[in-house]
Amino acid sequence: MSSLLRQRQSLTFRARSYTAFVFTPQPPIADWLALLDATLERSKGFFAGHPVALDLSAAQLAPDAVAQLVADLAARNVRVLGIEGVELDTGDARLPPLLRGGRVQDVELSELDPVAEAAAAAPAPKKQEAASLLIDSPVRSGQSVAFIEGDVTVLGSVASGAEIIAGGSIHIYGTLRGQAMAGAAGSRRARIFCQRFEAELLAIGAYYKTADEIEDSLRRGPIQAWLDGNNLRISAMN
Repeated sequence: MSSLLRQRQSLTFRARSYTAFVFTPQPPIADWLALLDATLERSKGFFAGHPVALDLSAAQLAPDAVAQLVADLAARNVRVLGIEGVELDTGDARLPPLLRGGRVQDVELSELDPVAEAAAAAPAPKKQEAASLLIDSPVRSGQSVAFIEGDVTVLGSVASGAEIIAGGSIHIYGTLRGQAMAGAAGSRRARIFCQRFEAELLAIGAYYKTADEIEDSLRRGPIQAWLDGNNLRISAMN
C-alpha cells in the first residue's frame, strides 16, 4: 500500500520551449501603448490567445508601473506570460514570473514594431537538414499551426481566423484567408506562397502587412511575399 501511495504522489517535470511574442516597451509608456493601439486597430484580435513576454530592459519601470502596464495590456486582450530584462520582487503577486535564458534572434527594425518579435522566444534552428511540415487537410478557423524548425506546406486552404507560423517558408496550395507568418526563427530568406490570396495578415520575421495595407489587385490570385531589405514585398505570380 505504501509503495502504491508513493507512485501516486510522484511528479514528472519536463522542460519545453514555446513560441511567444516579445514586446519591448519604450518610454514614455503612454506613447508606446498608443502605438500598440494603432497596431491592434489594424489587426483586431491578432494577439488574442497568444502568449506574450515583456522585455523591460529599455523601460526600467518600478514594480507599480510594471503591474499597471500588465493590467493595461490585459485590458487590450494581451496576456503576459512573463517578464525579463529587469530585477523585481518575485513574490509580488501582481507581477508575472521572471523569464531567464531565452534565446534571442537579433532583428534590425526601422521603427518600434510590437507585432513580430516572435523570433525572440523561438528555439534556435538546429544545424541539420532543413525540416518541413506537410498538412494535407484544410486549416480551419481558430486553428493555429506553428512549426519553428522549418517550412510549412498546406495542401488545402487556410480559413479566416486560422494562422500558420513557420521558422522557414510557407507554401499554401489553396486559398489563404487567415494569417501567415514565415521566418519566425529569424530567417530573412523565408517566403510565403499561396495559390489564392485573401489573407488577413502576412508577416516575415519582424515585418508585416495587414489586409488593408495590401493592394486589391493582388487578391483572389496567386502571390508570393518576401523581404527586400526592411520592406515586405508582395507580387502576383502568373
